[in-house]
Amino acid sequence: MNSLPVLARKEAQEIVHTWRIWVLPAMVIFFAVTGPPLARITPELLGSLTAGTPGSITLPPATFADAYGQWVKNLSQIILFAVIIMYGGMVSTEVREGTAAFVLTKPVRRSTFITAKAAVHGLFLAIAFGLGTLATWLVTQLVFGDAPAGRLWGPALLLLLFTLVILAFMELFSVLIPAPAGAAGAGLGLYALLAVGGAWDPLASYSPAGVPGLAAAITADQAHPSPVWPVITGLAGIAAAVALATLAFKRKEL
Repeated sequence: MNSLPVLARKEAQEIVHTWRIWVLPAMVIFFAVTGPPLARITPELLGSLTAGTPGSITLPPATFADAYGQWVKNLSQIILFAVIIMYGGMVSTEVREGTAAFVLTKPVRRSTFITAKAAVHGLFLAIAFGLGTLATWLVTQLVFGDAPAGRLWGPALLLLLFTLVILAFMELFSVLIPAPAGAAGAGLGLYALLAVGGAWDPLASYSPAGVPGLAAAITADQAHPSPVWPVITGLAGIAAAVALATLAFKRKEL
């Protein structure tokens, strides 16, 4: 019997019956809905605060690109930090509570256990990102009267890939590190390394490290390298992290 659908259903039920189903979507929708109006009023607000002062700067009126840029920034920073914290105990919590040992007493392979987690939680993130991006697109259209789809959805898909890379490594860290806080710390360290690496042109052009900058450049309609190699290496990174998590979990005592 194929145990993957059974484990996938288990993971989906855990998402639905825990705080994850509310926290991440709520954060995503909040930033999606408030981002465009905030982008619209920011130049006027700053102008009113500095009006009449020597050397005051008059900012140009905001455009849809400012709303898109705010969404990209939120996805690549605040939302991503939340994902790292949320998934610090992705595997270790079930190991500590004995759930993993109970599940694996059934005819279930450890590789399937890891794969099901990666697939279901990756799908959950994709749905959350999709709903948030759709809300941003619609609200931007209402606020600015102009919302080109390509300059929003393309960067959002790239940042989803970047987040899935982080998710795959969080699963690996959660297998290797028993404490969720420790795994989350490793995830934040990985994020910092990617952020630093993104400042180096070879890594920015050929690895996932360049995805946040690439997404920001697309929303701003600036020159940018091709996304092909970051996508290819990002997918390879996901596969490698899940494979390593599977190998480490097979050797782990439950």
